[in-house]
Formats: sequence, structure tokens, C-alpha cells
Amino acid sequence: MLSALLVFSSCGEYSMLLKSNNYEYKYEAAKNYFANGRYGRAATLLNELITILKGTANAEESLYMLGMCYYNQGNYQTASQTFVQYYNVYPRGTFTELARFHAGKALYLDTPEPRLDQTATYSALKELQLFLEYFPESSKKDEAQDMIFTLQDKLVMKEFLSAKLYYNMGIYLGNNYLSCVITAQNALKDYPYTDLREELSFLILKAKYEMAIYSIVERQAERYREAIDEYYSFTNEFPDSKYLKDADRIFRSAQKRLDNVGYAGDDDDWQG
Repeated sequence: MLSALLVFSSCGEYSMLLKSNNYEYKYEAAKNYFANGRYGRAATLLNELITILKGTANAEESLYMLGMCYYNQGNYQTASQTFVQYYNVYPRGTFTELARFHAGKALYLDTPEPRLDQTATYSALKELQLFLEYFPESSKKDEAQDMIFTLQDKLVMKEFLSAKLYYNMGIYLGNNYLSCVITAQNALKDYPYTDLREELSFLILKAKYEMAIYSIVERQAERYREAIDEYYSFTNEFPDSKYLKDADRIFRSAQKRLDNVGYAGDDDDWQG
């Protein structure tokens, strides 16, 4: 039958195949198209077959193949939805492990750059974490874990960029330095081992210093002390930081201003 199928397909009789009621033949044709990388044609046939073959031995493989068709075409959202459908219908199926893995990987491949909305990133993380929960000893666990780390880095970068934006906005339409501090601190709390820890920590130091400068006189002494405390925390954690010279300048300026609360000091004490 397979050799006949190859001749049938090569003669451009695909439209006749679509009209056929021989579903076993369509199933074999879909597998053949899939094996030869003709995922569009395979998907068209499989979309029909997953309903018709429901309850048969071929229905499970058809649904998984359909997901892989979408995946190989780069239609990652639909691929993930199909894999989720598969593992919900076949929680102990032949391809359940792979379906759970590819449900997460498909979403991972479809995540946007850090500046954009990260809803898809959270969805990908959820699927990959579920995969590891269900299959902690899978041969794909290392790949899944690497993807999780990459997605977490993307979320940290999103928070870092947001914190920087608040810092750059300064006192425009409000106290954006406080928003910078809160955003950066939350990122460090949620992702304590991030590679951006030093950058986030230094940004907090800068923001606390600027916040002290622009505070009302009654709050300045307290906030300069907070900036100085932040300096000690930063230098204790990063004694060889590339930002150490700038941090030292912030410290000296904060000390000077604390000693002379009410006197603005030179504007060029610190330029960040």
C-alpha cells in the first residue's frame, strides 16, 4: 500500500485523497506526508482523522503527530494547545512525556523579547515546570531546566528594564525613584540568583541616593542614611564590583549631604 501511496501522492492527486472515505488509507497517507516533512498536508488529513478515528488505536498517534506538524511548521501556539489536548486525553499515553515536553518547548520558542509583554513567558514556564514535576527523571529534564533558566532570565531582564525606566524618569509626574527601588527589590526577591543581581543592586543604591536628594527636608536625613546603608550592603556583596568607583562617589556625597542637611551641595557631587 505504501508504494501505491507514493505513486498516488506524486501524481498530484492530493485533492482526491481528501475526498476519500478510506480512512485507513488517509491515516497511512498522513504518516507518509509527516515522514517526508510535508506537514501542511499531513495536518489537514490529521485534523479530519482525530475525530473519525476516536476510540481506535490510531487516534492517539494521530493527535500527537498533529501537534508535531504544527510544531515543525513553527505554529507554536497551536502546537502547544494540541499537545495539551493530547496529554489531557491520554494522561498515560505512549507520547505523554513528549507531549508535555513539547507543550512547554513550543511556548518557549514563541516567547517575545524582554521589553514586550511576558504573559507567554509565564505560560511557557508553567508548562515546563509541570513537565519536570510529572517526569523528573526524563532524558529531556536538562533541556527543560535550561529553558526554565532562560525564561527566568528574560523575566528578570524585563524587571531590570522597567526599573531603569523608572530611574530615568526621575521625579517626572511623581517619585519614580521609589518605583525603581521597589521593582528592583522585587526582582531580587523573586530571582535571587540572577546574573543581573549586581546591576539591580547598584540601581537600588543610585535610586535611593536620588530619592534622598529630592525628598522634603524632613525626610532627607533618614533617606541619606538609607542610601549609605545600601552602599555598605552593596560593597559587602560586591567588593570587586565594576561599579565600585561610582558607588564610592555616591557614598561620599551622601555622607557630605547628611552632614549638611538643608544644604544642596554641589550639583556635580554625583552624576549617574
